[in-house]
Amino acid sequence: MGAIVTIPPYADFHDEVAAHPMTVGLRLNTVMPLAHPHAEVLRRLLALGPPLYVDLKGRQLRVVEAGLPPFTAIRLSHRIQVQTPCDAFFSDGKEHARVVAVDGDRLILADSPRRVVGPGESVNIVAPDLRIEGSLTEGDRAWLAAMAEVGARDVMLSFVEGPQDADEVRAILPGARVVQKIESRRGLAHARRTGATHGRLMAARGDLYVEVVQPHKVLSAVRDIVRADPDAIVASRVLSSLAWSDVPDSADLSDVAWLHGLGYRTFMLGDHVCLRRESVRAALNLLQALAGELA
Repeated sequence: MGAIVTIPPYADFHDEVAAHPMTVGLRLNTVMPLAHPHAEVLRRLLALGPPLYVDLKGRQLRVVEAGLPPFTAIRLSHRIQVQTPCDAFFSDGKEHARVVAVDGDRLILADSPRRVVGPGESVNIVAPDLRIEGSLTEGDRAWLAAMAEVGARDVMLSFVEGPQDADEVRAILPGARVVQKIESRRGLAHARRTGATHGRLMAARGDLYVEVVQPHKVLSAVRDIVRADPDAIVASRVLSSLAWSDVPDSADLSDVAWLHGLGYRTFMLGDHVCLRRESVRAALNLLQALAGELA
């Protein structure tokens, strides 16, 4: 077993995380704000040693302007087409709003969510006729240019739904090693059909949980991904209770054991667990203990 750790760009515990025996990779979430040029940040993180995965947002829908209640519109990272009315989900599906119209990259809502919706938050529109214009964002392309400059090659690509997505990355960054994040029903069909032919698969359970519509179907989705690629990575909601507690929830332990039983051996720790030294260290130590227990 091993862990890919999300690395906050300016955290003061990088060396400790990189040296942990469970760490097999580092992930840079590219929605995190930077005070330095992309290439400079990449050089510093690459020097830590483990493979550095640059997580590009691709076709994932994200909020680009903060919405303050009682707003009734949200601007997205992509222009979209979808039949309205439909629902938009926020907070990993815990909250939703009714979309009454779409104006390019703006959702016009019937009413507002009950809180501030901030830049970078993901938005899920679970509709079979949803069409997203374009895939890579301008930010993604800037990161790929910086990766070419410093010689980095490991990419995670959100919301992969077909071979053309990884191909687009490799057209800009020849030789890129692409991890395909499976986060939608179209992506799941692509994974079942092609396996790891176009890059290693990742079961990105946060958005996938929302996108499968019926919550229990995430179980078969996660199972099918590791069947399609025995080297698949599993991510999202891994030991998430440690983000707010020093003691893991028993459900988290059972979750890791179940995923291990399916065949997953690489677990990615997400943003919330990795923002503090104490929580990321606890998660890595717990995974190490679980590896011994499950051996």
